[in-house]
Amino acid sequence: MKRVLVITYYWPPVGGSGVQRWVKFAKYLPSEGWQPVIYTPENPDLASIDPSLEGDIPQEAEIIRRRIFEPYGIYRKLTGSKGQIKVEANPDNGGKGSFLKKVSMWIRGNFFIPDPRCLWIGPSARYLIKYLKEHPVDVIVSTGPPQSMHLIARKVSLATGIPWVADFRDPWTKIFYFKHLRLSRWVERRHHVLEQKVLDDATAIVAVSPLVQQDFAAMTNTPVHLVTNGYDESDYTEDVTVDGNFNVVHTGLLTGEGNPVTLWNILGEKCREDKDFAGRFRLILAGKTDETVLESIRKAGLEDYLTDLGYIDHNKAVREQRKASLLILPIREEPETKAILPGKLFEYLASRRPILGVGTREGAMSTVLQETGAGKIFDWGDEKEIKEYIDRCWKDFRNGDLHTDAVDIERFSRRRTTKTMAKLLDDLSTKTPHSVDR
Repeated sequence: MKRVLVITYYWPPVGGSGVQRWVKFAKYLPSEGWQPVIYTPENPDLASIDPSLEGDIPQEAEIIRRRIFEPYGIYRKLTGSKGQIKVEANPDNGGKGSFLKKVSMWIRGNFFIPDPRCLWIGPSARYLIKYLKEHPVDVIVSTGPPQSMHLIARKVSLATGIPWVADFRDPWTKIFYFKHLRLSRWVERRHHVLEQKVLDDATAIVAVSPLVQQDFAAMTNTPVHLVTNGYDESDYTEDVTVDGNFNVVHTGLLTGEGNPVTLWNILGEKCREDKDFAGRFRLILAGKTDETVLESIRKAGLEDYLTDLGYIDHNKAVREQRKASLLILPIREEPETKAILPGKLFEYLASRRPILGVGTREGAMSTVLQETGAGKIFDWGDEKEIKEYIDRCWKDFRNGDLHTDAVDIERFSRRRTTKTMAKLLDDLSTKTPHSVDR
């Protein structure tokens, strides 16, 4: 069996969307002839915990855990923060917050390049170069963000000549929050330089959406491949019982920047105007939800209809998706998000429930919804059409005909996407190792 070294910050028991991509790849790679060797922190920042994901780790996997030092403990002491630190995925809510948080954000952006995990780059590279002399692998994969994982892999690949795949779950300098990091001109240039080195020195690049693939392909001569996120069929075998209510469900992180205020107001108005709807409507949030979102829900008059489950493990989130009458998928009101395919989109597809997206009609998510027929996406303030879609779903629900005729979603199954990734690894493992002087 061939061996692939996967350098990742996120690994169980860490929960959340960032961990699921490579846990699922690792689950199915042995059946494609690849043993996953996972290199991950022993003491990561635990934004969320989901022990259920550990059940997906195959017995063939080799896990290497090494201690990491990162400044989030200091950040918490300075700001009084507890629990999740938002500066990685949602820095400072686009520039809002206390003076101390703004100063902390400036320090984070300008002293820790490309991210607060940068202090792990040198020690990890030295360890892995030594490790690989005695425990060789055929291909190296780094997955980011955090983008420091790519810089570790770059050092190791250049030193050993082992082919390297840089897997981008999100863009680097074109991610929506990059402009919020309060970077000096020198630091911003440094990000672009490091990004270009990764793109040029990798043996292959992987993007998770067609638009990100196009952006990277225009920046480098390195081959850029598309391997989307997906859904795992084995997560959808359990029978679920619906409760007879019109359940409008959102799973996962719901941020202030993705707050669908228009949607809440439409639902609140419908509850006031339609007693039948009000009697059967339930709004269920399963995941971490920003307080500004909850405040908007209360202002819309929906507090009595709300069930806020908070963060729940992945298996429970899937059950909530499958019990839904309507799944909602708002994305941040940022122009860069048109290139993004949220990971939960593919699980929503597998749930076979109608999807109401709120974002931009011209983005990658809109394309998938159109191709599969699984739902529709509306602009953030498109009150008339959102209302019409909800009315149609409510009518179908009352007639016992609420379903989705989604087609061709099998291409997004984790088994299928793993086959695509394994094919790339197979191709690279046959290549002559590149020069260490590159």
